Order: sequence, then C-alpha cells, then structure tokens
Amino acid sequence: MSRPESNEYAEFYAGYVNSVPDGDILTLLSTDYDRSASLLRGLTREQASHRYEPGKWSVKEVVGHLIDAERTFGYRAQCFARKDPAHLPGFDQTDYAVSSNADRRSMEDLVDELGAVRRSHIALFRSLDDDMWSHRGIASDCEFTVRALAHIIVGHEVHHRTVIEKRYLNAT
Repeated sequence: MSRPESNEYAEFYAGYVNSVPDGDILTLLSTDYDRSASLLRGLTREQASHRYEPGKWSVKEVVGHLIDAERTFGYRAQCFARKDPAHLPGFDQTDYAVSSNADRRSMEDLVDELGAVRRSHIALFRSLDDDMWSHRGIASDCEFTVRALAHIIVGHEVHHRTVIEKRYLNAT
C-alpha cells in the first residue's frame, strides 16, 4: 500500500505520515511497536518517571498519550471503514494526559496496554478490503482516509519514540 496523499489527512499530520518508513503498513504497525516496546521495557524506574523540563510529560505519560491517541485514531479508522457518516470529535491531549493516571502505573503495564491496543488495530486493518482503505470521514473538523490513519498511528509513535530517545534519555 502506498503512502497517503496529502489530501487524505489534515496538514498537521504531515510530519507523522512523512516519518513512516516505506513498506507494508501492517508490517510497520508490528515492527514499530516492537521497537518502542524494546526501548521502553529497558528503562529504569528513574528514566520512566523522568521529565526533561518542568511541566513536560514523564516518559510514562508519553506512553499513556500514545495509548490514548492510538485508541482515538483506531476508532476513527473503524468508523470510516464502516462508512459511519458522523463527524467525530477531537480530543485534548493535555486533558487526557492529566487524567490518565499513567505516572502511577508501571512501565510494564503501560507497554502491555499499548501492545494490546496495537494488536487490536492490526487485526482491524487486516480485516479491511482494498476499498475500505480509501473510505473517508471527518474527525476534528478534518477529513481523513482509513489509510492515512494507519500511517498516522505509526508516524505518531515514531515521533514520540524519537523524542524519548533525544530529549529524555540523553538528558538523564
């Protein structure tokens, strides 16, 4: 499957889509999670709780954000694949992070939940026929295709893994 065209997602998401390596998106959904899980499971408790600046999320809160965002993107993909005509709401990532309880959870538990969410989305995407990948819908007042949402899931995780590696782990 080819990379989505720029008219398949809001401009805000271009960086995520463009950061997805070439290859089969179903394979990338699996291998990307594996890379992140390996990195995250190797963190010490101190690293998992680290904030690189006052007011920034801890690594555990970043993982909680990945879980919340992936659930949201996956739900959107399911709705659009099923031709749901509803305009879906956005979500405030800051409000979600504050309410997530991620900092009080173990990294192992967070990584396990991220894996469960990812496996669920891989199963969803595998169930789609060729036509469903191009179905469109509206979320956060922007139009997306199912194909774009799969790429956004991977690109969003790539983005945050890179931030963890550069800003969190190099600072500890």
